[in-house]
Amino acid sequence: MRHRCRVKKLGKPADQRRALLRTLATELIRHGRITTTLIRAKALRSEVDKMITLAKDGSLASRRAALGYIYDKQLVHALFEQAPTRYGNRSGGYTRILHTVPRRGDHAEMAIIELV
Repeated sequence: MRHRCRVKKLGKPADQRRALLRTLATELIRHGRITTTLIRAKALRSEVDKMITLAKDGSLASRRAALGYIYDKQLVHALFEQAPTRYGNRSGGYTRILHTVPRRGDHAEMAIIELV
């Protein structure tokens, strides 16, 4: 059964959705905090958690998997250097979502997603 095993579509085709999540994940890891819509932040949370889990592992295979997902090569190397010391004792939950005021143009729910 595949009941309740759906992904958030985000109103985009699959290739655009993957590219959007890759871009958001890259920018979140680069800046540590970004502002986006609430639904995008919730979809992004699992992707960033996977990348940080790969960085904590630190093996060559996980480094290659992260290089295939994150757009910036130097950012991947920096993540793999910092993640074991920063998140070594934490077993998940590497991001925090804070609700903010709705967007003025279309009243979409906005949120700030940041690395803990």
